[in-house]
Amino acid sequence: MTETTRDRQALLRTGFTLEWITLTWNVVGVIVLAVLAISSSSVALAGFGLDSLIEIGASTVVIWELSGTGEQRQKRALRLIGAAFIALAGYLLVQSAIALLSGHRPEGSLGGIIWTGVTAVCMFTLAALKSRTGRALGNPVLQKEGRVTLIDGLLACAVLLGVLLNTMLGWWWADSVAALVIVYYAIREAVDIFSG
Repeated sequence: MTETTRDRQALLRTGFTLEWITLTWNVVGVIVLAVLAISSSSVALAGFGLDSLIEIGASTVVIWELSGTGEQRQKRALRLIGAAFIALAGYLLVQSAIALLSGHRPEGSLGGIIWTGVTAVCMFTLAALKSRTGRALGNPVLQKEGRVTLIDGLLACAVLLGVLLNTMLGWWWADSVAALVIVYYAIREAVDIFSG
């Protein structure tokens, strides 16, 4: 076995490990966010939970793609991730509009503040590692999923801000505005995937 082959296998193992960590984090996150969203009636936390479902799907797609090769497989994997982003944007757009128009006032959520803060740090770290590993492998799907993870970290920050403003200052509308930030990024990523 050549050193190049060993290096590639080590990079593949790293890619798999990063995706399994992301997958596990998001499976736990879906459960935690569902409880927090229901207890506080927060559209932003519900939307972030749905984003975690998309991240689960994206990680599953990348694990599937890393276990095989071929440009067609990569294109199919990217399209699946793009379709999930479109579904998320549509759902959150409707939910946020309903919440804003009806004046829905979610409860504050200390648990939501803690979870989104810790998630942001974890996602930024995973995104940097995925991007570096994807570049070293020459794998555009792992690199794109690294961007998805980066956006997950940015969204965690947006949701954190929305929930924090609602909890600390009573700015009820900040929760729905934070969900609209997720809509923007989801649409942007879907357009990037389907146009690229």
